[in-house]
Amino acid sequence: MTKNFIKIITAAAFIGTALGIGALVLFPHDFLQPQRGREIKQTRVIIPQALSEELRDGDNMAEQIAYEESLRGKAALDEGEILLTLLAEDFDGDMQEEQILAYRNLLEIESPIYVTYVDFDEKNQEYKRIWSSPTAATRPGTLSLYAQDLVGDRGACILVSGMNGQGEHTLTVFRKNNFPRENFPPEKIPVSGEPFAKIAELWIDGMISVQTTERTQAYRLGIAKGQSFPIAAYGHDRESSNILDQIEIIYAYDSAKGLYEQEKITRIPGTQTEQRRLRELLSGDPGVFENFIDGLWYYISPQGTLDNRQYIYFDTPNREIIFYGDEAQQIFTWQNSSATRYGLYLASQNISVSTLRRFLDIELESLDSIRIKVFEDVRLKIGVNAPWNGSYRKVELRQNRSMPDAPPLSAYIDARYEGAIGSITFSPDGTYTLQTGGAVQKGWYAFFRVNDQELLEVRGEGPGALTRGNSRETYLVEGTYNPEKAGDNPLRENLSLLRVRLGAGGIRDLHERAVSLSLAGSSAPDF
Repeated sequence: MTKNFIKIITAAAFIGTALGIGALVLFPHDFLQPQRGREIKQTRVIIPQALSEELRDGDNMAEQIAYEESLRGKAALDEGEILLTLLAEDFDGDMQEEQILAYRNLLEIESPIYVTYVDFDEKNQEYKRIWSSPTAATRPGTLSLYAQDLVGDRGACILVSGMNGQGEHTLTVFRKNNFPRENFPPEKIPVSGEPFAKIAELWIDGMISVQTTERTQAYRLGIAKGQSFPIAAYGHDRESSNILDQIEIIYAYDSAKGLYEQEKITRIPGTQTEQRRLRELLSGDPGVFENFIDGLWYYISPQGTLDNRQYIYFDTPNREIIFYGDEAQQIFTWQNSSATRYGLYLASQNISVSTLRRFLDIELESLDSIRIKVFEDVRLKIGVNAPWNGSYRKVELRQNRSMPDAPPLSAYIDARYEGAIGSITFSPDGTYTLQTGGAVQKGWYAFFRVNDQELLEVRGEGPGALTRGNSRETYLVEGTYNPEKAGDNPLRENLSLLRVRLGAGGIRDLHERAVSLSLAGSSAPDF
């Protein structure tokens, strides 16, 4: 009896399971949507972005998805409002992420760029816009949004930098109010309990930067407050006739007023150079300055020497920028540029890491040098290297230089030159001897010309040549002759040897530092 009962129960369970599966297959809609009349809404802002072919592989596609996710606002904007960028961070210490959205209202003429604060509403269980405020910036392509402890109290400050319609740099700073309200004196309670208060709004026809310094160990350990960072603004000195003369205005934080106020003004003299050419470059047409910076620029160290280990190459026709530093090369797409009072403000994006944007404030320092301030905008936390801020000098290619008045050239000379590399003796039999400290290097040499340019070829005897570890090297030769010593075989008072490569395309500049030598016994100045 018991066995028959078990068989009946097992058969019934099997039949019931089969009928359930069949009903689920035939009528899935009724099973999966029991609450037919309930509508589920989800706010989503999509940033249209075309993917290039190189971004369609697996790794880059995942990176692109992460990038788009980082640009998705948690609250919907109103009609006519376009999201430009956003900043996601825990601003109130509740272990939950809030957002600062930067947007523009297309329904307003000459609309400023606004920022709005998005926080989670516990009562309605949704994200809501809590507060909004305009900024001084109006050009979306120049916008940079980031957070920083500017005051030194470990509170968040929102910094919005960009440009306005007059080509001026702007900076608007909002400070997070630290509620509860009883922490505020009556005169400092924000209107309607606003979560942010504007503490600075600057605009100038030059550059604006925050002068950050290393704070004390007590601040880093959370024991004491840190010093506030000053803000420096650089603009045209209207009292000077030199276009490159500037004034520096320092703004310091006044804790009593809760505002940044002007502290001091300093005049900075610029390079005295040909003013007509300067007016052409700084005419307000970005194309003119773009053509000027096209090419290779080397970093100038604080000691005034060229550093060939760090350079920036502006490829204006192909709209690319190449950064080379720390033995690593980074290529950025040149997105857009705007003319400024002293040069160009340029926005770019890394071709491999779409989350990495770089803004360059380029100012004309002289007719062959520029000053660059770089702002990083990283959506995802990745490592960035090499400090790019500083002065750069343009590299002039030398293969087109000619020597119309060059005297006759002999392949071999009889002379000794001295320089930083040591002492080198050229013998009339075509051999040379290089003495560097206690080391002696020997080899063969020959002077010759290619298209009116003088070159020197050296072949080292053993492991090493004139300055490097190669057995054969070619140098472009420049220097000054002494007219009083001119004859059938005149000697140069100075030699500047620049290593080049000779090929079918002609002379190729390798962009290395030149070797400077002076004729032994000569009082002529070294290069």
